[in-house]
Amino acid sequence: MKVILLAENLQKKLSFSNKAISSKNQLPILSHVLLETKGEMLVLSSTDLEIGIEITIPCEIIEIGSVAVPARLFLEIANSLPQEKITLETIDGKLEISSKKTRTVLQSSSKEEFPLLYENKGGKVASFSNGSLRKTFGRILFAASVESTRPALSGVLLKRQGEQFVVVATDGYRLSLDMVPAEGKDEPFESILFPARFLREAIAIFENNDVSLFLSKENNQIIFEQNDTLLIGRTIEAEFPNYEKVIPTDTASKVLVDREALLRAVKACAIFAREAANIITFSLKNDAITVSSKSPSLGENTVEVEAKLTGEENEIAFNARYLLEALSIFQENDISFSMTGPLNPGVFRIEGNDQYLHLIMPIRK
Repeated sequence: MKVILLAENLQKKLSFSNKAISSKNQLPILSHVLLETKGEMLVLSSTDLEIGIEITIPCEIIEIGSVAVPARLFLEIANSLPQEKITLETIDGKLEISSKKTRTVLQSSSKEEFPLLYENKGGKVASFSNGSLRKTFGRILFAASVESTRPALSGVLLKRQGEQFVVVATDGYRLSLDMVPAEGKDEPFESILFPARFLREAIAIFENNDVSLFLSKENNQIIFEQNDTLLIGRTIEAEFPNYEKVIPTDTASKVLVDREALLRAVKACAIFAREAANIITFSLKNDAITVSSKSPSLGENTVEVEAKLTGEENEIAFNARYLLEALSIFQENDISFSMTGPLNPGVFRIEGNDQYLHLIMPIRK
């Protein structure tokens, strides 16, 4: 293999490629990035077997071929190169990286040792335009479980429902759900259960760009594609819980409240909650929510937040961490909180938006 390309293009693409490199992996080849020529492009591939990244870089191809080199070392070397044309050439099983005044030689491995990222992209099942990927999944992801003991709860469900997508995540203690318009006329599918990490990487890589989603049903693979970059992952093969049955169908009490004011109150009460099983209590009154926490060894804190109540006065207790994370994820300030009783889930919504909800299971005091 021998190619000529701009150092700045290699530097930028390598930093993306290294997102799929894990230093903890037991297979040495997975610490490598694969370089190979395809058409008129140099293709970089990396994987930790959970996700894979494939990136193409325009170049001048002198000789076709492929080589795998240590990814982090290669990135360090690339970042030290001057901003000019460089040559990558395989010589006697090694990769030579040269510019006008520099020459580096790296030990390498063959393409045959490197795992295949995907056989085919599958069918295009969804499109996300100009940043809508973050909008679709950004305020859902945090509700997925970080534990792997129940695989379904560590994922995010994307379900086609007419002209909309239903997006859901739950860890068994809280649940986030949104309904968003389905863009374009893509191939039909019933549902996809994404690994949460795969979506986090997708949002980071494709933050403000148009993205297409491909599904290979026979290989249980999912691929996000944006111009010269592919992010490859596998669907979670587990049954997602029946989320609809835990969403309350009626409301005994509902308050309209300012999110920032409520968040400040929860942060203040979380100080004492840390020493008392992390419990924070909401008391719904006619014109306020009283947020409180109590620690037998330290003391107690009570903060009153203005609110407009519809229905009966009520009281409910939650885990402070779940409240903090939920109230921090909202961008809007006008929110509502509703409940049916102290042993039933509490539901947060954005005022004026019937599509999104966040549900938290209560704590028995």
